[in-house]
Amino acid sequence: MDWKYAVLGLFTGLLVGMTGMGGGSLMTPLLVFLFGVPPATAIGTDIAHGAAFKTVSAVQHRRMGNVRARLAGWMLIGSAPASLAGVWLNVKLVERYGDDVESVLGQVLGGALVFGAVGLIAKSLVQGETGPEPKWTLSNRDRVAAVLIGVLGGFVVGLTSVGSGVFFGLTLLVIFPLRAHKVVGTDIFHAAALLYVAGAAHWFAGNVDFPILFWLLLGSIPGVLIGGRLSISIPERRLRFVLAGILGLAGIKLLNVPGASVIAVVALSAGGVALLVWLARHSWVRIQRVRDGGASLSE
Repeated sequence: MDWKYAVLGLFTGLLVGMTGMGGGSLMTPLLVFLFGVPPATAIGTDIAHGAAFKTVSAVQHRRMGNVRARLAGWMLIGSAPASLAGVWLNVKLVERYGDDVESVLGQVLGGALVFGAVGLIAKSLVQGETGPEPKWTLSNRDRVAAVLIGVLGGFVVGLTSVGSGVFFGLTLLVIFPLRAHKVVGTDIFHAAALLYVAGAAHWFAGNVDFPILFWLLLGSIPGVLIGGRLSISIPERRLRFVLAGILGLAGIKLLNVPGASVIAVVALSAGGVALLVWLARHSWVRIQRVRDGGASLSE
Protein backbone atom coordinates (compact mmCIF):
# COMPACT_ATOMS: atom_id res chain seq x y z
CA MET A 1 0.00 0.00 0.00
CA ASP A 2 3.00 2.31 0.40
CA TRP A 3 3.19 3.14 -3.31
CA LYS A 4 -0.41 4.39 -3.17
CA TYR A 5 0.70 7.12 -0.78
CA ALA A 6 3.31 8.18 -3.35
CA VAL A 7 0.63 8.38 -6.08
CA LEU A 8 -1.53 10.45 -3.74
CA GLY A 9 1.45 12.74 -3.07
CA LEU A 10 2.10 13.14 -6.82
CA PHE A 11 -1.53 14.10 -7.51
CA THR A 12 -1.58 16.56 -4.61
CA GLY A 13 1.78 18.07 -5.58
CA LEU A 14 0.57 18.73 -9.13
CA LEU A 15 -2.52 20.55 -7.86
CA VAL A 16 -0.62 22.65 -5.34
CA GLY A 17 2.14 23.56 -7.78
CA MET A 18 -0.37 24.67 -10.41
CA THR A 19 -2.97 26.47 -8.29
CA GLY A 20 -1.46 26.99 -4.81
CA MET A 21 -4.35 25.09 -3.22
CA GLY A 22 -5.73 21.61 -2.74
CA GLY A 23 -2.99 20.32 -0.39
CA GLY A 24 -4.60 19.84 3.01
CA SER A 25 -8.02 20.20 1.45
CA LEU A 26 -7.55 16.96 -0.47
CA MET A 27 -4.76 15.11 1.32
CA THR A 28 -6.33 14.90 4.77
CA PRO A 29 -9.79 13.63 3.72
CA LEU A 30 -8.23 11.12 1.31
CA LEU A 31 -5.99 9.79 4.07
CA VAL A 32 -9.02 9.50 6.35
CA PHE A 33 -11.72 7.87 4.26
CA LEU A 34 -9.70 6.14 1.51
CA PHE A 35 -6.74 4.88 3.55
CA GLY A 36 -8.34 4.63 7.00
CA VAL A 37 -5.84 6.91 8.76
CA PRO A 38 -7.25 8.37 12.03
CA PRO A 39 -8.14 12.07 11.56
CA ALA A 40 -5.71 13.34 14.21
CA THR A 41 -2.81 11.45 12.58
CA ALA A 42 -3.94 12.39 9.08
CA ILE A 43 -4.05 16.09 10.02
CA GLY A 44 -0.61 16.05 11.71
CA THR A 45 1.05 14.03 8.92
CA ASP A 46 -0.49 16.21 6.23
CA ILE A 47 0.72 19.41 7.89
CA ALA A 48 4.28 18.04 8.26
CA HIS A 49 4.15 16.86 4.65
CA GLY A 50 2.93 20.26 3.46
CA ALA A 51 5.78 22.05 5.22
CA ALA A 52 8.38 19.97 3.38
CA PHE A 53 7.03 19.88 -0.15
CA LYS A 54 5.69 23.45 -0.15
CA THR A 55 9.20 24.64 0.74
CA VAL A 56 10.40 23.16 -2.56
CA SER A 57 7.57 24.90 -4.41
CA ALA A 58 8.16 28.18 -2.55
CA VAL A 59 11.80 28.26 -3.67
CA GLN A 60 10.71 27.61 -7.25
CA HIS A 61 8.07 30.36 -7.25
CA ARG A 62 10.50 32.77 -5.58
CA ARG A 63 12.96 32.23 -8.43
CA MET A 64 10.13 32.81 -10.92
CA GLY A 65 9.33 36.17 -9.25
CA ASN A 66 5.88 35.09 -8.06
CA VAL A 67 6.29 35.90 -4.33
CA ARG A 68 5.40 39.05 -2.37
CA ALA A 69 7.56 38.19 0.63
CA ARG A 70 6.60 41.15 2.86
CA LEU A 71 2.90 40.42 2.49
CA ALA A 72 3.55 36.78 3.39
CA GLY A 73 5.57 37.91 6.41
CA TRP A 74 2.74 40.03 7.82
CA MET A 75 0.29 37.15 7.41
CA LEU A 76 2.73 34.88 9.22
CA ILE A 77 2.75 37.22 12.24
CA GLY A 78 -0.90 36.38 12.78
CA SER A 79 -1.02 32.81 11.47
CA ALA A 80 1.93 31.29 13.37
CA PRO A 81 0.60 31.81 16.94
CA ALA A 82 -2.99 31.13 15.81
CA SER A 83 -1.95 27.80 14.30
CA LEU A 84 -0.48 26.77 17.67
CA ALA A 85 -3.85 27.56 19.27
CA GLY A 86 -5.50 25.35 16.66
CA VAL A 87 -3.12 22.48 17.39
CA TRP A 88 -3.77 22.91 21.13
CA LEU A 89 -7.52 22.61 20.55
CA ASN A 90 -6.90 19.56 18.36
CA VAL A 91 -4.99 17.86 21.20
CA LYS A 92 -7.71 18.79 23.71
CA LEU A 93 -10.34 17.22 21.48
CA VAL A 94 -8.31 14.01 21.37
CA GLU A 95 -7.98 13.99 25.18
CA ARG A 96 -11.66 14.82 25.72
CA TYR A 97 -13.33 12.43 23.29
CA GLY A 98 -10.83 9.55 23.11
CA ASP A 99 -12.21 6.89 20.77
CA ASP A 100 -14.86 9.30 19.51
CA VAL A 101 -12.29 11.85 18.31
CA GLU A 102 -12.33 10.39 14.79
CA SER A 103 -15.98 11.34 14.44
CA VAL A 104 -15.52 14.76 16.05
CA LEU A 105 -12.53 15.78 13.95
CA GLY A 106 -14.18 14.31 10.89
CA GLN A 107 -17.18 16.58 11.41
CA VAL A 108 -14.93 19.62 11.91
CA LEU A 109 -12.90 18.75 8.83
CA GLY A 110 -16.02 18.14 6.77
CA GLY A 111 -17.40 21.56 7.63
CA ALA A 112 -14.07 23.18 6.76
CA LEU A 113 -14.03 21.41 3.39
CA VAL A 114 -17.54 22.54 2.48
CA PHE A 115 -16.52 26.09 3.41
CA GLY A 116 -13.40 25.69 1.29
CA ALA A 117 -15.43 24.50 -1.70
CA VAL A 118 -17.65 27.57 -1.48
CA GLY A 119 -14.55 29.75 -1.17
CA LEU A 120 -12.98 28.21 -4.27
CA ILE A 121 -16.12 28.81 -6.31
CA ALA A 122 -16.16 32.44 -5.15
CA LYS A 123 -12.48 32.78 -5.98
CA SER A 124 -13.00 31.34 -9.45
CA LEU A 125 -15.80 33.83 -10.14
CA VAL A 126 -13.61 36.81 -9.25
CA GLN A 127 -12.28 38.31 -12.44
CA GLY A 128 -9.01 40.26 -12.26
CA GLU A 129 -8.20 43.05 -14.68
CA THR A 130 -6.10 42.26 -17.68
CA GLY A 131 -2.78 43.89 -18.35
CA PRO A 132 0.25 44.40 -16.14
CA GLU A 133 -0.05 44.08 -12.38
CA PRO A 134 -0.58 47.50 -10.73
CA LYS A 135 2.28 48.80 -8.63
CA TRP A 136 1.43 49.08 -4.94
CA THR A 137 3.10 49.12 -1.56
CA LEU A 138 1.77 47.76 1.72
CA SER A 139 -0.10 50.40 3.70
CA ASN A 140 -0.87 50.18 7.42
CA ARG A 141 -4.38 49.02 6.49
CA ASP A 142 -2.94 46.27 4.32
CA ARG A 143 -0.67 45.11 7.14
CA VAL A 144 -3.56 44.95 9.62
CA ALA A 145 -5.66 43.03 7.10
CA ALA A 146 -2.82 40.60 6.47
CA VAL A 147 -2.36 39.91 10.20
CA LEU A 148 -6.11 39.36 10.72
CA ILE A 149 -6.23 37.02 7.73
CA GLY A 150 -3.31 35.14 9.25
CA VAL A 151 -5.01 34.78 12.65
CA LEU A 152 -8.21 33.27 11.28
CA GLY A 153 -6.58 31.11 8.63
CA GLY A 154 -3.77 29.94 10.91
CA PHE A 155 -6.24 28.68 13.52
CA VAL A 156 -8.11 26.64 10.91
CA VAL A 157 -4.84 25.21 9.58
CA GLY A 158 -3.67 24.13 13.03
CA LEU A 159 -7.00 22.52 13.86
CA THR A 160 -7.83 20.75 10.59
CA SER A 161 -4.84 21.24 8.17
CA VAL A 162 -7.32 22.85 5.75
CA GLY A 163 -6.99 26.50 4.78
CA SER A 164 -3.36 27.15 3.86
CA GLY A 165 -4.36 27.32 0.18
CA VAL A 166 -8.12 27.61 0.11
CA PHE A 167 -8.57 30.39 2.66
CA PHE A 168 -5.35 32.36 2.16
CA GLY A 169 -5.48 32.14 -1.63
CA LEU A 170 -9.06 33.37 -1.70
CA THR A 171 -8.43 36.37 0.56
CA LEU A 172 -5.22 37.34 -1.27
CA LEU A 173 -7.03 37.49 -4.58
CA VAL A 174 -10.05 39.40 -3.24
CA ILE A 175 -8.35 41.90 -0.90
CA PHE A 176 -5.00 42.65 -2.57
CA PRO A 177 -4.32 43.70 -6.20
CA LEU A 178 -2.40 40.58 -7.16
CA ARG A 179 -2.45 38.57 -10.38
CA ALA A 180 -3.22 34.87 -10.09
CA HIS A 181 0.37 33.67 -10.44
CA LYS A 182 1.48 36.09 -7.68
CA VAL A 183 -1.33 34.79 -5.46
CA VAL A 184 -0.13 31.21 -6.01
CA GLY A 185 3.51 32.06 -5.25
CA THR A 186 2.84 34.26 -2.20
CA ASP A 187 0.33 31.77 -0.80
CA ILE A 188 2.75 28.84 -1.10
CA PHE A 189 5.63 30.90 0.36
CA HIS A 190 3.54 31.83 3.42
CA ALA A 191 2.09 28.32 3.79
CA ALA A 192 5.53 26.72 3.83
CA ALA A 193 6.61 28.86 6.80
CA LEU A 194 3.29 28.47 8.64
CA LEU A 195 3.17 24.69 8.26
CA TYR A 196 6.61 24.31 9.85
CA VAL A 197 5.18 25.90 13.02
CA ALA A 198 2.00 23.81 13.02
CA GLY A 199 3.90 20.67 11.92
CA ALA A 200 6.35 20.94 14.80
CA ALA A 201 3.45 21.25 17.25
CA HIS A 202 1.76 18.15 15.80
CA TRP A 203 5.08 16.28 15.94
CA PHE A 204 5.41 17.01 19.66
CA ALA A 205 1.78 15.91 20.08
CA GLY A 206 2.60 12.55 18.42
CA ASN A 207 0.30 13.09 15.43
CA VAL A 208 2.86 12.52 12.64
CA ASP A 209 3.23 9.12 10.92
CA PHE A 210 6.75 9.27 9.45
CA PRO A 211 6.52 6.20 7.13
CA ILE A 212 3.43 7.68 5.47
CA LEU A 213 5.17 11.08 5.39
CA PHE A 214 8.14 9.60 3.50
CA TRP A 215 6.00 8.02 0.77
CA LEU A 216 3.88 11.15 0.36
CA LEU A 217 7.00 13.27 -0.17
CA LEU A 218 8.35 10.76 -2.67
CA GLY A 219 5.46 11.62 -4.95
CA SER A 220 4.65 15.21 -4.02
CA ILE A 221 8.09 16.81 -4.49
CA PRO A 222 8.41 15.97 -8.21
CA GLY A 223 4.68 16.68 -8.58
CA VAL A 224 4.90 20.19 -7.15
CA LEU A 225 7.92 21.02 -9.34
CA ILE A 226 6.06 19.93 -12.47
CA GLY A 227 2.93 21.77 -11.36
CA GLY A 228 4.88 24.96 -10.73
CA ARG A 229 6.15 24.94 -14.30
CA LEU A 230 2.60 24.48 -15.57
CA SER A 231 1.12 27.21 -13.33
CA ILE A 232 1.26 29.85 -16.06
CA SER A 233 -0.31 27.81 -18.87
CA ILE A 234 -2.96 25.77 -17.03
CA PRO A 235 -6.63 26.85 -17.38
CA GLU A 236 -6.70 27.78 -13.70
CA ARG A 237 -10.34 28.83 -13.40
CA ARG A 238 -11.64 25.58 -14.88
CA LEU A 239 -9.43 23.49 -12.61
CA ARG A 240 -10.62 25.39 -9.54
CA PHE A 241 -14.26 24.66 -10.36
CA VAL A 242 -13.42 20.97 -10.59
CA LEU A 243 -11.45 21.14 -7.35
CA ALA A 244 -14.33 22.92 -5.62
CA GLY A 245 -16.63 20.05 -6.54
CA ILE A 246 -14.14 17.51 -5.22
CA LEU A 247 -13.72 19.37 -1.93
CA GLY A 248 -17.46 19.66 -1.51
CA LEU A 249 -17.95 15.92 -2.02
CA ALA A 250 -15.15 15.11 0.42
CA GLY A 251 -16.69 17.42 3.00
CA ILE A 252 -20.12 15.86 2.58
CA LYS A 253 -18.56 12.42 3.04
CA LEU A 254 -16.86 13.42 6.29
CA LEU A 255 -20.12 14.96 7.50
CA ASN A 256 -21.64 11.47 7.14
CA VAL A 257 -24.26 12.47 4.59
CA PRO A 258 -25.97 9.21 3.43
CA GLY A 259 -24.85 7.93 0.03
CA ALA A 260 -21.92 10.34 -0.31
CA SER A 261 -19.16 7.72 -0.07
CA VAL A 262 -19.57 6.13 -3.51
CA ILE A 263 -20.17 9.47 -5.20
CA ALA A 264 -17.07 11.01 -3.58
CA VAL A 265 -14.80 8.14 -4.61
CA VAL A 266 -16.09 8.21 -8.20
CA ALA A 267 -15.68 11.99 -8.42
CA LEU A 268 -12.14 11.93 -7.01
CA SER A 269 -11.15 9.18 -9.44
CA ALA A 270 -12.69 11.06 -12.37
CA GLY A 271 -10.84 14.22 -11.37
CA GLY A 272 -7.52 12.37 -11.27
CA VAL A 273 -8.10 10.83 -14.68
CA ALA A 274 -9.14 14.20 -16.15
CA LEU A 275 -5.96 15.80 -14.81
CA LEU A 276 -3.77 13.07 -16.30
CA VAL A 277 -5.55 13.42 -19.66
CA TRP A 278 -5.02 17.18 -19.65
CA LEU A 279 -1.34 16.77 -18.80
CA ALA A 280 -0.92 14.24 -21.61
CA ARG A 281 -2.61 16.53 -24.14
CA HIS A 282 -0.63 19.53 -22.94
CA SER A 283 2.65 17.63 -23.28
CA TRP A 284 1.70 16.40 -26.75
CA VAL A 285 0.87 19.94 -27.95
CA ARG A 286 4.25 21.20 -26.69
CA ILE A 287 6.06 18.35 -28.44
CA GLN A 288 4.24 19.12 -31.70
CA ARG A 289 5.15 22.81 -31.44
CA VAL A 290 8.80 21.95 -30.90
CA ARG A 291 8.74 19.62 -33.91
CA ASP A 292 7.00 22.20 -36.10
CA GLY A 293 9.52 24.83 -35.03
CA GLY A 294 12.41 22.53 -35.84
CA ALA A 295 10.94 21.71 -39.22
CA SER A 296 10.54 25.42 -40.04
CA LEU A 297 14.16 26.13 -39.12
CA SER A 298 15.42 23.24 -41.24
CA GLU A 299 13.57 24.63 -44.27
